[in-house]
Amino acid sequence: MTLSELLKKIIRGGAPFALLYVALIPFINWSYGAVPTLPMPDGGAWPPMSIVAGLVLVVRDFAQREIKHYIWVALAIAAALSFVTSPAVIAIASTVAFIISETIDWALFTFSKKPLSYRVMLSSLISAPIDTTAFWYLASLSQEGVFRPYTIATAIVSKLLGAYVVYLILKRREAAGEDTVGDL
Repeated sequence: MTLSELLKKIIRGGAPFALLYVALIPFINWSYGAVPTLPMPDGGAWPPMSIVAGLVLVVRDFAQREIKHYIWVALAIAAALSFVTSPAVIAIASTVAFIISETIDWALFTFSKKPLSYRVMLSSLISAPIDTTAFWYLASLSQEGVFRPYTIATAIVSKLLGAYVVYLILKRREAAGEDTVGDL
């Protein structure tokens, strides 16, 4: 697929997950400053938007299926938009975390031919702990007290819970012989 073909596909509405991916990243980054957090026993805080952050990992998996290796372009656009919607430290932390998780997902989705449900869950199991830790560490450089064990653990569990729900839906569709949005 050429860049021209990609743009035509997007304009015709043929890449809804890619558009959702690009929109969700700056929205989630904005929400980290706008949505109240819940206090944790270790003095940290649980951001409820972590659940949505987990779903964006799955949306990314579908987006990569739609636009292939141009997922990197979508990530760059979303990162640029994040600098408009969010404090710079959050945008930087998010961009670094997404580059880490995108690299993991890109490799998994490029080289594995396992069923989609398996790839979605495996990519989340590998990338969620790594990108979450990177994000909260970098965010803590300007927001004191957010790099705490409970904050990180609840954010990872929240992401994996969202991925697990999608995994179950996909697994059921695969067992029924239904299409799961084509294949890479």
